[in-house]
Amino acid sequence: MRKVLIYSVLLLGGLVASQALPAVGPGVYEALVHVIRLLTMVGLAFIMIHVGQEFDLDKSNLRQYGWDYVVAATAATFPWIFVTLYFVFVLAPPEFWGQFTLWKEALLQGRFAAPTSAGVLFSMLAAAGLGATWVFHKARILAIFDDLDTILLMVPLTVLLVGFRWQLAGVIALIALLLWAGWKYLHCWHIPYRWPWVLGYSVLLTLASELIYLGTGYLDPDAAVHFEVLLPAFILGCMIANPEHGLHEQDALEGEQPGLDARSEQRVATIISGCFMVLVGLSMPALGGAGAARETEQSVSAVAGGSPGWGLIALHVLAVTLLSNLGKMFPALCYRRKASLRERLALAVGLFPRGEVGAGVLIVSLGYGISGTATTVALLSLALNLFLTGLFILGVKRLLAGPRPEATAVSTQAPRPPRSYAPRPPRHIPVREGGP
Repeated sequence: MRKVLIYSVLLLGGLVASQALPAVGPGVYEALVHVIRLLTMVGLAFIMIHVGQEFDLDKSNLRQYGWDYVVAATAATFPWIFVTLYFVFVLAPPEFWGQFTLWKEALLQGRFAAPTSAGVLFSMLAAAGLGATWVFHKARILAIFDDLDTILLMVPLTVLLVGFRWQLAGVIALIALLLWAGWKYLHCWHIPYRWPWVLGYSVLLTLASELIYLGTGYLDPDAAVHFEVLLPAFILGCMIANPEHGLHEQDALEGEQPGLDARSEQRVATIISGCFMVLVGLSMPALGGAGAARETEQSVSAVAGGSPGWGLIALHVLAVTLLSNLGKMFPALCYRRKASLRERLALAVGLFPRGEVGAGVLIVSLGYGISGTATTVALLSLALNLFLTGLFILGVKRLLAGPRPEATAVSTQAPRPPRSYAPRPPRHIPVREGGP
């Protein structure tokens, strides 16, 4: 668990540094935030390309993937609903409960709790030596699906806030095109796949994502499209034909990245994962949204939230963190025929880590001028989840290290052969001579 501890310290260091960045001045701060966001996207793309390279799709069992998407969408929706209701009915006084504007803002603010940080999760599970477990492979699918669900649901949320824009239809079309390409050309694209090339692909995908954002923002500042690199990077990894694809001996070793055989590949992947942890912490918006909010009138959420003291805010942060993680426990009720209770609990806890995608939702909220107590609570809750990431992964490892009852370990044990009985000797019937 040494690498998990190192990653946790790097996350915490980046988180602390993110709150000190505004001291450099408004102009420099905005430039730094922009650079940090781009570097974070490069790191995420690098991790997701490797995840895609090791992804297997059983085209004869699409029904299972449909169920996986339902589980992932539900595990992303429950935290979102719980936190949104908390923001409306606890943080706002009753006279605001019927205002549609408050609900719109709360729906966007609460969305931070939905997506699991795929990059953080995969790096941490690999560092813990869990790359060859059922939990890792199932969490890989669910985390990608719930991030995809977050990207899709940002479209109707944006429509609620600014109205329909043609750019939003373009996002849905691009997602559909990527999914089709991943399905059609799974592990069929023969291009270089070593780390220098993967890093180059990551930079190109990040630049493409940034061009989409700048281009749509230039055409309509109210509907600039934040198209995350997570999905295109994963699809590219799925399309790459890697002759080393499959289960590797070192996947179960602590601190080893799944699917990487060469020591140089392991070393570079570890360095980039460590840098990614720092960048995720640095990506956290500064408390109060310095340099991010528009110069507009105070939002309804800011008026409804009032000005509670820091002690009360701390209680709200704990409550929101508990609610958001409680919503992630839904997968523990599923896959009963494939995994034991301990494995299902480990899967649910493994989905707790939040990170760059949730921070991106909060940045979008600040960009629309939504601020106030709910945004502060959401920011601190996200920071608390980041801080606890190492403990979550430690809990996953402890759950998987415990005893597994034979009756529930369905996914890894062959069915018991039917009981066999020795044949009875034939019964001797005496026959009298001379006939009857």
